[in-house]
Amino acid sequence: MMTKKTISASRASLILFLCQMITALEVPLDLSQPPTITQQSPKDYIVDPRENIVIQCEAKGKPPPSFSWTRNGTHFDIDKDARVTVKPNSGTLVINIMNGGKAEAYEGVYQCTARNERGAAISNNIVIRPSRSPLWTKEKVEPKHVREGDPLVLHCSPPVGLPPPIIFWMDNSFQRLPQNERVSQGLNGDLYFSNVKPEDTREDYICYARFNHTQTIQQKQPISVKVFSMDSLNETISANLSDTGFYGAKPLTERRPTLLTPVGSTSNKVELRGNVLLLECIAEGLPTPVIRWIKEGGELPINRTFFENFKKTLKIIEVSEADSGKYKCVARNPLGSTHHTITVTVKAAPYWITAPRNLVLSPGEDGTLICRANGNPKPNISWLTNGVPIAIAPEDPSRKVDGDTIIFSDVQERSSAVYQCNASNEYGYLLANAFVNVLAEPPRILTPANKLYQIIANNPALLDCAFFGSPVPEIEWFKGVKGSILHGDLYVFHDNGTLEIPVAQKDSTGTYTCVARNKLGKVQNEVHLEVKDPTMIIKQPEYKIIQKGGQVSFECTIKHDRTLMPTITWLKDNGELPVDERFIIHKDSLAIMNVTDKDDGTYTCVANTTLDSVSASAVLTVVAATPTPAIIYDRPDPPFDLELTDQLERSIQLSWIPGYDNNSPITNFVIEYEDGMREPGVWHYQTEVHGTQTTVQLKLSPYVNYSFRVIAVNEIGRSQPSEASEQYLTKAAKPDENPSGVQGIGSEPDNLVIIWEPLKGFQSNGPGLQYKVSWRQKDVGDEWTSVIVANVSKYIVSGTPTFVPYEIKVQALNDLGYAPEPAEVIGHSGEDLPMVAPGNVQVHIVNSTLAKVHWDPVPLKTVRGHLQGYRIYYWKVQSLSKRRRRHVEKKILTFSGNKTHGMLPGLEPYSSYKLNVRVVNGKGEGPASPDKLFKTPEGVPSSPSFLKISNPTLDSLTLEWGPPTHPNGVLIAYTLKFQPINSTHELGPLIEIRIPANETSLILSNLNYSTRYKFYFYAQTSVGSGSQITEEAVTIMDEAMASRQVDIATQGWFIGLMCAVALLILILLIVCFIRRNKGGKYPVKEKEDAHADPEIQPMKEDDGTFGEYRSLESDAEDHKPLKKGSRTPSDRTVKKEDSDDSLVDYGEGVNGQFNEDGSFIGQYSGKKEKEPAEGNESSEAPSPVNAMNSFV
Repeated sequence: MMTKKTISASRASLILFLCQMITALEVPLDLSQPPTITQQSPKDYIVDPRENIVIQCEAKGKPPPSFSWTRNGTHFDIDKDARVTVKPNSGTLVINIMNGGKAEAYEGVYQCTARNERGAAISNNIVIRPSRSPLWTKEKVEPKHVREGDPLVLHCSPPVGLPPPIIFWMDNSFQRLPQNERVSQGLNGDLYFSNVKPEDTREDYICYARFNHTQTIQQKQPISVKVFSMDSLNETISANLSDTGFYGAKPLTERRPTLLTPVGSTSNKVELRGNVLLLECIAEGLPTPVIRWIKEGGELPINRTFFENFKKTLKIIEVSEADSGKYKCVARNPLGSTHHTITVTVKAAPYWITAPRNLVLSPGEDGTLICRANGNPKPNISWLTNGVPIAIAPEDPSRKVDGDTIIFSDVQERSSAVYQCNASNEYGYLLANAFVNVLAEPPRILTPANKLYQIIANNPALLDCAFFGSPVPEIEWFKGVKGSILHGDLYVFHDNGTLEIPVAQKDSTGTYTCVARNKLGKVQNEVHLEVKDPTMIIKQPEYKIIQKGGQVSFECTIKHDRTLMPTITWLKDNGELPVDERFIIHKDSLAIMNVTDKDDGTYTCVANTTLDSVSASAVLTVVAATPTPAIIYDRPDPPFDLELTDQLERSIQLSWIPGYDNNSPITNFVIEYEDGMREPGVWHYQTEVHGTQTTVQLKLSPYVNYSFRVIAVNEIGRSQPSEASEQYLTKAAKPDENPSGVQGIGSEPDNLVIIWEPLKGFQSNGPGLQYKVSWRQKDVGDEWTSVIVANVSKYIVSGTPTFVPYEIKVQALNDLGYAPEPAEVIGHSGEDLPMVAPGNVQVHIVNSTLAKVHWDPVPLKTVRGHLQGYRIYYWKVQSLSKRRRRHVEKKILTFSGNKTHGMLPGLEPYSSYKLNVRVVNGKGEGPASPDKLFKTPEGVPSSPSFLKISNPTLDSLTLEWGPPTHPNGVLIAYTLKFQPINSTHELGPLIEIRIPANETSLILSNLNYSTRYKFYFYAQTSVGSGSQITEEAVTIMDEAMASRQVDIATQGWFIGLMCAVALLILILLIVCFIRRNKGGKYPVKEKEDAHADPEIQPMKEDDGTFGEYRSLESDAEDHKPLKKGSRTPSDRTVKKEDSDDSLVDYGEGVNGQFNEDGSFIGQYSGKKEKEPAEGNESSEAPSPVNAMNSFV
């Protein structure tokens, strides 16, 4: 029986991540295996002295491991201390100090050992220290008297706590003191004034120390600061010392900057790799100096450098050894500058290059454990086996230690053990357990049989085949019952056995078989894949404009996979449809009856299936109805005689008499009220009743001075308001409700801003409205911290940890008491930029223009905000074919959510690219991962940049070309194809020539003379042929033939003949005009009568004029080689016996001759010009009369 499992695109990344986490080294728990530590407390474990101490140590193994502990290097006998217990089936210690115990008694270094018959794993050294939040030492705080313009430092000197406290300055009202470029808090907690102003005078400068571990806040005694201005100081001096020679204080003078901190011109700073480097410079001066930071001999690291505290603090995150150097801060104002140089040295606690990993071997196999770490100074690598230094551990002939590597050869079952690698230097240590488990196990597949995967077409499909075996099995995939092994670019085979189909199609549907085999056996498992058609909206809703009162319909017709059951949901303005019977939902449409103005908006059709979702939207605009002629009605007269009865604390009865309805029935009455105490003259809606009612019971709020009025409404409109009723003052009471819209968000990384919608005036129910704002950190068991505020709708909690959840509630109260207990909401303190870059960035080349990028997600606690997604920056470094760098144009792709892969489309083939990945939260981007270099494979080239054909001869042409603009790889050859084109534009046989890639020209010989050729030219890479470029060219004609093609228009006899023809036509025109003016007739009719229509006769006989003309055309057909030239005989003479009508003969002949230049002789012929290639001129020649009429 099939178990159903669906995969959507949004879940694919998570499944792939989970699959990649499972490797063949995960030994099933039913098989023998050494212990593995699965959970342990942090190395530096600061505990709350008010709570029991829990030191975690969890491990797995077969047989289940037993646990033991050491304290300060010696065995810790748990049974001898009644306060210490161990959790059942666990190694976790619980030290009970709640009943009289002291956490200080259990300070020390603890280490856990998990042991079974196959080895022993050990935990880190866990240093237990109780947190401390000591009180401020008592001291007498002297008031500060300072002259205007002078610098001032208010020292905080907080008590030393564990961990150190967070310092902030506030006033007596718990409001944070404003800070700016002139006044700011230093890293040591002191408050620095570059110069003081009279407005700095106050008596409540209070330094607070927040100890997060114990959730306590300690407060220093308030410091009083009195700033004397120059004017007031001079007045005081002159009043008291008028009889002396002292004439007053010196006027306020500007001065150049000097540094308040650090002192001197140079200092040193040591920071550890991976930590946050904080450098600080605070200067005094007048005017206030500004701070600028530079790194001598280098640039500040991009994307890791931040300026805080008004640029007085330089912050560099994720520091590395490359950040060592000299950093200079420069303080400048108009009078000068000063500077300080800080020499930064970055050391490094050990960090892994290659941590040892569990090793599962079959008897007789070989293997290695590798432990490589780096640090500054270089860490020392030492090995232990089963918790004992390997030098004094029992000998094992199968192992050999070679520095950071243990080599195993011909292992046996007795070789099973747990090895520990310790890498340490003066700044810390790393400890890793890795077991060697010698097993002989046939393959087993851990994925359930017949699992069904369903996806939408064109999405990736991931088919799981989790496996185990020793030796490690080989995995093969087959499709179908008797299918062949799968391979090729259509599939991706992951090391954990997962088969990925990057772009699944409908034909990908079927049964897939995973086969795992090693020398001990073979096992197989079947899974099933169904690829569904995507859901589509084939008829979308369209924009509609409808008159008020009309009806409208939106269509939404979908097409979906027949095996999926879609649901269609309609939304209005991205929210639910109003609950109104006027909205009618049909299968494929939404209808709205009796449309009103409120129906205006955007309507969205959403089609959902279990695998996908699509939507489409349209806007509805409601316009006023077209006015139609009607009987004129009027609005009703206002009601009158309002009366208040049944007066109670929370209700009253109002009655009235309706006014005249003016021929339109009153449909309803609207009751409004005025609060004469808070908003006199402002009327608010109270309720409305049907037009037949004249009495209503009204609900009232406490502590409101009510007046009421009534408005009558009919179809025409609203009446004027009635006269106001008498006033009625209700008694005060506790608030009935609490503020709405309570939210907790952070505007800075170290604060929580609590906001709410304040109660409106009459909601207070009484005088003295205030708000009790309460908060506590979620899931840490804190007590509520509360403050009562008034006349505000926001409260800022300072000194919070970055982006942690808080429980928040805001309760209203007044002079009579509190509102009901408010609901709690969850908020978060402020976000900060992510701390960590995504790791393990891998690029998989899909094809020459598409790449798939994988990365490991960053730990959520390092995101320090709401995870919005991951952003890939990628850019082309250079083309591998051109070998020259280009201007870097970075492209950005953002993948929302907790995705761990993405596709990079539109890459250029055969190019070198770089990319990095960053995590994004609401604050911005985190640091970039190290740039990842990848190269795209070759593709097909573009067309050659040009193809030029020159130097035509009788039988050859010269071809020149340019290489493709985008070769997209290494060109291996060019291909030239060409074929002749005859006079009827028919193509001849195709000839192909292959040309080496380094050639740029070619002389093509042995061609036919006077022939047009068509050429096709393209380049090739190893991938295939690119786009082609085409050109045409003609070889020149034979010289002898060319000599016969002399233009007849240049011959002297032809020019004379044309002059004679023109003279003859002129004479005929003159004769015609003379005879027409005299009323005479041209003697054509007599000739026709005498000769029996001689013009018709030759058309039936072969001896007439037109018959001779046709004979001339026949002669012309015999001279077809001269089709585009002269139609005269080759000796350029006209045969006398051809025709007596020379005009007709030359008219045709000249028309043929002047086919190209449009000679007027051709027009005389009365014929339309035709293509010489047709060879089918008209057989009818015009008469001289027709020619004359044409001329006229």
